Amino acid sequence: MGRITNFFGDVGREMKKVSWPKGKELTRYTITVIATVVFATVFFAIVDLGISELVRLIIG
Repeated sequence: MGRITNFFGDVGREMKKVSWPKGKELTRYTITVIATVVFATVFFAIVDLGISELVRLIIG
């Protein structure tokens, strides 16, 4: 049990050393992540549609 306590104590000390983003940075990073996810979703949806149509043309 002592090892687990030491582990979480070490984690707590390391988390205090972390440089957390400020409000504006966090907003910018969040927007970047959401925009990237939306772009990837649209891209793969278009590719999927294209491949589906190509398969339909070949099969039928």
